[in-house]
Amino acid sequence: MSKKIRVAVIGAGSISEMHLKSYHNNPDAELVAICDLNEGRARAKAEKYDIPNVYTDYNDVMKNPDIDAVSICTWNNSHAPISIASLNAGKHVLCEKPLCKTVEEALEVEETVKRSGKTLQVGFVRRYASNTRIIKQFLENGDLGEIYYTKASCIRKLGNPGGWFSDVERSGGGPLIDVGVHVIDLCWYLMGRPKVKSVSGNTYRKLGNRANVKNLAYYKAADYDANHNDVEDLANAMIRFENGASLLVDVSFTLHAKEDELTVKIFGDKGGAELEPALSIITEKYDTILNVTPQINNLSFDFVQGFQDELNYFIEVCQGGKETLSPVQDGVEMMKILCGIYESAEKGTEIVF
Repeated sequence: MSKKIRVAVIGAGSISEMHLKSYHNNPDAELVAICDLNEGRARAKAEKYDIPNVYTDYNDVMKNPDIDAVSICTWNNSHAPISIASLNAGKHVLCEKPLCKTVEEALEVEETVKRSGKTLQVGFVRRYASNTRIIKQFLENGDLGEIYYTKASCIRKLGNPGGWFSDVERSGGGPLIDVGVHVIDLCWYLMGRPKVKSVSGNTYRKLGNRANVKNLAYYKAADYDANHNDVEDLANAMIRFENGASLLVDVSFTLHAKEDELTVKIFGDKGGAELEPALSIITEKYDTILNVTPQINNLSFDFVQGFQDELNYFIEVCQGGKETLSPVQDGVEMMKILCGIYESAEKGTEIVF
């Protein structure tokens, strides 16, 4: 029998629900604590999931010896200090993406992981999805050959969540660091995680949060404030890697686009694949190009199942049965890319590493 892992969730906002539900569904996990600055919100989650300990200060979580692991579901600017405190307290960490706000913070977290001997799993949930696992198997068996080009778009025509998402001090940025991190990481992961060579990026603040728009619903943060928005509307980038491969990406919170768009495409010298909007493999047989559609439960990313798979994996990591698919080193490299894009946009020049 594997040891049951006792978990604390820090941050009781919207994304915490995916963590709480997934741990609740896992027989090897036991929810023992919830922490949030808003005590009422924390107590509501504790009541819903029968969690015995409620905290408003994450430092009190660290003092509880009964906690084996923590999920960090807080504002981006608190990811690094809470991760470091958790690791120093001898706890495994699942930290929501992005790992932090700066490369300097990321390196500090990485050093703490090495020193502590504990695992930090970065919340790159798309790595754990079924369509990603399927394509990874094709790639590992050489069916698509060498992946030399990937491209991804995550376009919202309207969808700045406001609140902390639109406060650069707490978030570190807008759509690039919020949703762009997912598609950039997914492409980079499937490319074999090559070392980044240079980035050239642009960010635009032209439309604001468009709070004036009526008759079109979208998600808004609990602390939504139409008067505060200092993050970009749109970001795009060309990322070059040392092996010669490249990645093209564009992401937006708001754009004068006809419809929302989510596309992820990878291209190799033996074949290609699309993961979004639906999984498809492009190959060649007997001088004929074939579009292959796998028969699977979900051809696109299943949000609920993706988180369940990610957190199930984390529990196995905590039990010592597996090594994480999204280690702290990858979180560091992703911060180099994201911060490089922001720096490139600010300076109007390519950033070379």
